[in-house]
Amino acid sequence: MSAMNRVAPNDRPRIELLDEAVVAVLRRKTAAERVAMIFAADRTMRLRLEGHLRTRHPDWDAPALAAEIARRMSLGTS
Repeated sequence: MSAMNRVAPNDRPRIELLDEAVVAVLRRKTAAERVAMIFAADRTMRLRLEGHLRTRHPDWDAPALAAEIARRMSLGTS
């Protein structure tokens, strides 16, 4: 194994586990309810990002804002 591929013990990825109470709540939800939660989270993220960008770039028009929101939401893959 090369030095580039070694991972120091403190640098290992951390896996975050859900609390059992959260898991129980999510399991009781229907597929439609879970999808609705995803869309609500997406909408919230877009609104917060738009507010941030409008504050930082008051001169940007709607198409520029929409393009930057799409770029950031797609992690730069667009």
